[in-house]
Amino acid sequence: MKVLQKISDFFGKYMAVIVLVIAALALFVPKSCLWIQTSWVNYLLMIVMFGMGLTLKLEDFKIVLTRPKDIIVGCIAQFTIMPLLAFALGKIFGLEAGLLAGLVLVGTCPGGTSSNVMTYLGKGDVALSVGMTSVNTLLAPLLTPAITYLLLRTSITVDVLSMFLSIIKVVIIPIALGFIINKFWGKYTQKATNILPMISVIAITMIVAAVVSHNAEKILSTGIIVFVIVILHNLLGYACGYGVGMLMKAPLAKKKAMSIEVGMQNSGLATSLAGTAFPDLAMATVPGAIFSVWHNISGAILANVFNRMKEKGNGSAVTKK
Repeated sequence: MKVLQKISDFFGKYMAVIVLVIAALALFVPKSCLWIQTSWVNYLLMIVMFGMGLTLKLEDFKIVLTRPKDIIVGCIAQFTIMPLLAFALGKIFGLEAGLLAGLVLVGTCPGGTSSNVMTYLGKGDVALSVGMTSVNTLLAPLLTPAITYLLLRTSITVDVLSMFLSIIKVVIIPIALGFIINKFWGKYTQKATNILPMISVIAITMIVAAVVSHNAEKILSTGIIVFVIVILHNLLGYACGYGVGMLMKAPLAKKKAMSIEVGMQNSGLATSLAGTAFPDLAMATVPGAIFSVWHNISGAILANVFNRMKEKGNGSAVTKK
């Protein structure tokens, strides 16, 4: 078990590098990853969500009661900043319908599953990060389809019901099962959680490999502009999230958490939903695939930068509760 834990720690530590290498392989040598079917994406995402559920405890939701202002502000920031940035960038750069739909879908999804790890590595407010991820993920079945529809209804047909049901199936049910199992059989699942980073990274990497390899030609044909837009979307999300923390006059640790939570998206979910919500728009999966690779790289870099930042005055970046 110790060997598995060491391997799991390695996967968690070098997640960005692993995802980047596999993504490059899938993009430039797609045949190497075509064995991973796109039909597996939902099941792989369900594994990641189930793992997230196994790590959740009732204490993780107490922040809703003890720090409601932080959670409310975080939720509003998550579901306004990233969707509006996505829509604005798509319109400014004149993206065609499929790419615009995919980019908006990335923006309307909840925070990324690796944001809690990045917040921890950056010495941010982990409790706030976990609370935001959990609450925003639970709100996603309602808010993701609703906001996507509001932004795209005049130009693109959005299958709201299919999107809602897909999020329930792929996200909510696996998280709920994991949470229940952890609640009643916690002492047995505790050992399993030690290797969750490895399982999650393998699942996320397979999602990226499947989507990128099966869409390699489309991704390469879009040119560099889509990569630029996705990178801008992510970086502006970090900046705006940090800005929200500044407006709140929050401690440094809280600003770090807000930045990472807003900027990192569950792009695996966006990629999964693209096929459900926009079956006639083949390019809709592309922004999510690119974001999946990029935000793990940028998140790791940002966590390293944040790790070196100290609170002015007391030399500490730890939030006082």
